[in-house]
Amino acid sequence: MPVEKVAAQVSLAPGSELAGIRFQPAIGYGLICQHFGRPTVLNRDPRQLPGLIPLFSRLKTCCNNVSRVSTMQSWAENNFRLTRLIPGALQQALDCIRDDAEPGSLTQHLEISQRHVERLFKHWMEMTPKQYQRILRVKRAINYIREHGQVNLAEVAHQFGFSDQAHMTREFRTIARITPGQV
Repeated sequence: MPVEKVAAQVSLAPGSELAGIRFQPAIGYGLICQHFGRPTVLNRDPRQLPGLIPLFSRLKTCCNNVSRVSTMQSWAENNFRLTRLIPGALQQALDCIRDDAEPGSLTQHLEISQRHVERLFKHWMEMTPKQYQRILRVKRAINYIREHGQVNLAEVAHQFGFSDQAHMTREFRTIARITPGQV
């Protein structure tokens, strides 16, 4: 699946089964060294990813989700080396944004220029630092609303850095394709 900047709905035929691995930001490109512009069925070319065909064969024999997850985890641990996968500067920028640093102030926390940060995001994640921050903010607000049930949406908007409730609702619609009331 490509890097998505908004939520998407996936339709599957009755009886379909789906198994996948969701990577943290920038990890997918670091592992595969390729961006996918649309959902892509991986072919049987063994050069595409090591051990993919044997993994698929093992997954077909799994009888439940627990065994599928265990099989995929074992495969990933044997085929992916996660040390130094993404550039240190990008990891620092991701950490700063997760810690609520504004994308425009990243150069105060990093030893690289704002333009270089933007190039890293574009190359590794196919989005800007600001877009990543917006997605993260909406995700955090959604998780908060889910955890706390009935909440005052104006207070949630303020708590997560939206200018007001209307701004939060616009961001939810744009990124998650739902309103805060639908969470």
